[in-house]
Amino acid sequence: MPKLSHYDSAGRASMVDVSPKKTTKRMAEASAFVEMSPAVLKALPKNKKGDPLEVARIAGISAAKRTAELIPMCHTLSLTHVEVAANVCENGVAITSRVTTMGQTGVEMEALVAASVAALTVYDMCKALDKGIAIREVVLEKKTGGKSGHYVRAASSNSTNSKTVSKKPSRRKK
Repeated sequence: MPKLSHYDSAGRASMVDVSPKKTTKRMAEASAFVEMSPAVLKALPKNKKGDPLEVARIAGISAAKRTAELIPMCHTLSLTHVEVAANVCENGVAITSRVTTMGQTGVEMEALVAASVAALTVYDMCKALDKGIAIREVVLEKKTGGKSGHYVRAASSNSTNSKTVSKKPSRRKK
């Protein structure tokens, strides 16, 4: 099993020195799911605060760029691209993020922060309608580049909850 990298020889938390690493193209994709009732889904286009999905997309992009301010041992990175999408599905909103850079360390945390903050933004904009909205399944889907190479998440069976989550796009019109 690999060792944890954010600790020094005395066991104290420390930032990893990435200076010996080669600069390569790094990419990471993450996702989150915001589960909500049909009534809240139906009300999405009528939100008085604005379009929750567009606000969430912008919030996710902004958050990716500020990851090092939120996660203490993350490096400040020059991101070359951030993309966030929020799509209405049968029982909620599926959020995806994709972050790229040319650098000496990966962008997994930036992708995860983007998806998480986008999900939190959907919650914030819809919480007046239902406090029972649930943010679930924030996961790294894929990463490329760097010494550890490629990673693609295996399909899960949603074992964290017996309630089925469908990420199929909804057929309702906006």
